[in-house]
Amino acid sequence: MKKIMTCLLAVLGLTTACGQGNSEKKETGKAVTTDAYEVDVFQTKSGKTVTFHALMHSCIRIEFDGKEIEIDPVAKLGNRTINYSNMPKADYLLVTHEHGDHYDAATIKLLSKESTQLIMNKRCAEMYGAGKVMTNGQTDVFDGIKVEALPAYNISEGRTQFHPKGRDNGYILTLDGLRVYIAGDTEDIPEMADVKDIDIAFLPCNQPYTMTTAQLVKAAKTIKPKVLFPYHYGQTDVTTIPSQLQGEGIDVRIRHYE
Repeated sequence: MKKIMTCLLAVLGLTTACGQGNSEKKETGKAVTTDAYEVDVFQTKSGKTVTFHALMHSCIRIEFDGKEIEIDPVAKLGNRTINYSNMPKADYLLVTHEHGDHYDAATIKLLSKESTQLIMNKRCAEMYGAGKVMTNGQTDVFDGIKVEALPAYNISEGRTQFHPKGRDNGYILTLDGLRVYIAGDTEDIPEMADVKDIDIAFLPCNQPYTMTTAQLVKAAKTIKPKVLFPYHYGQTDVTTIPSQLQGEGIDVRIRHYE
């Protein structure tokens, strides 16, 4: 059985633990079931815990202050699957857009309970028949969690049909002061110059649908997050990104989302 590897360090004012989940872990002397996904644990300045689970592709599970947050939950992609039935129901569930690797109605239903705050772009809400619609530039607060909807779209010639401007969302979540940018499917759009004070950023790297590695590096230098997770990277080789951002003061973490 693999051991859970953890590391504790301070990253520009963030306290963080990072490691890989296991099939079992010790807790108060007992072996309890946990997930097998890589996890990164951060503490906010007031001491609240934020845990990120790297599920697959664009699927991210976040635990915060006893709450469950699911981003773009999809149960099956190709021969890869996530057993969401083993996970808690979502308190907040955010969907960036309607493509099948981001929007999965059956999984949304599985993860939902009566009190779930379901946040989507307009098209997903129309398809699902429920949900709070957020459009680019809109900000709302859900039980103390600030959510900002940002543009996410393609700008390169020959790619704009994949994610047209104005349709899809990226999101910034503010969790007890910790600002988390989940970019969704986008290239290095001009609006990224206005994305400020980001602690943790998830940036996609899946050419030709999102960013090339060069575009991601440019976006990271523009946003300047303290911690960067390349995600949604498919078959794109993201292993050179840390060296390309060396000296930028960005902690780049490659997690196995694929």
